Amino acid sequence: MKQLLVFIRKEFAHVLRDKKTLLILFGLPIVQIMIFGFALTNEVKNSKIVILDNAKDASSRQLISKIEASRYFEIEHTLLNRHEVEKAFQTGKIKMAVVFPENFNHDLFHGNKATIQIISDATDPNTATMLNNYVSAIIGDYQTLLNINSGVPYRIIPEVRMLYNPQLKGVHNFVPGVMAMVLMLVCVMMTAISIVREKETGTMEVLLVSPFKPILVIVAKAIPYLILSLLNIAIILLLSVFVLDLPINGNLFLLFAESTLFIITSLALGMFISIKTETQQTAMLISLVGMFLPTLLLSGFMFPIENMPKPLQMVSNIVPAKWFYIIIKSIMIKGLGFAAIWKQTLILAGITIFFILISIKNFKIRLA
Repeated sequence: MKQLLVFIRKEFAHVLRDKKTLLILFGLPIVQIMIFGFALTNEVKNSKIVILDNAKDASSRQLISKIEASRYFEIEHTLLNRHEVEKAFQTGKIKMAVVFPENFNHDLFHGNKATIQIISDATDPNTATMLNNYVSAIIGDYQTLLNINSGVPYRIIPEVRMLYNPQLKGVHNFVPGVMAMVLMLVCVMMTAISIVREKETGTMEVLLVSPFKPILVIVAKAIPYLILSLLNIAIILLLSVFVLDLPINGNLFLLFAESTLFIITSLALGMFISIKTETQQTAMLISLVGMFLPTLLLSGFMFPIENMPKPLQMVSNIVPAKWFYIIIKSIMIKGLGFAAIWKQTLILAGITIFFILISIKNFKIRLA
């Protein structure tokens, strides 16, 4: 019994001394609970919309006030003309535009019927459908209130228009998300494991004392995964076009150039993980947990980022997959050019340079 207690004490001491083990035991569950608790929700709220009020009358102002008071919507700004509607959607921030006709109040109270145009960004069909339901419910409540107070059957008819994805196909949201997830996981995990494997087997020492420069050893290991990942991109795009019937509306060369940048970003992350870890198991765990969950939850692929608390929205800004997901949707679905995605491209380039520099700084040419 005494020997058993001694061994138990020894194991406790070993666990408490190992910071990585403590992080896995206590840090990982806490982080997962916090992320899943706040991010894993189907509710859509705080969605940015724009208003084009051509009527500027009492009825339109009352409806705008009701929409603004709802927790589901956040009015980004009001537009001056219809030409600004498409430009607002091209920024990628706007989820919906509500357009009031010029004679809205007159049509409603003299013709007992008025229309409101609702334009939604349907690149994410689920979010677009839910937002349409929310705004239709607000319009319905306003209509009911008018009928109760006046006794006259007034009707407000929403005219819904879905941009970029009129048929509300899920593939428009699925393909860009899968591209981001596949590239992130494959590049990060495979690069990290391949380099750490050299450390475990002892061949890294041989490579480091060879005439080959140490940094070129790392680059040589990353290049095959760059080529294979580009092949993955080509396969995904071919399947999207010929099997899933998803056309590529933007420039194909720009699409591959941005994909190459994201692959290099992922490879840089993999190199950084490999430098900081000593075993394949550790590298795989960090790659899977550290890359898969943020990519799944904080990239905007599965759940709208604007639904999340501000701290999680800020954390999502350091997730490379978020910016790549925006870029791919802008090129493939919206057919936009580099002028619409240059900010996201600069952010990805900045993340890439950061991890390359920090990897070079921490790379040790001596293992012992």
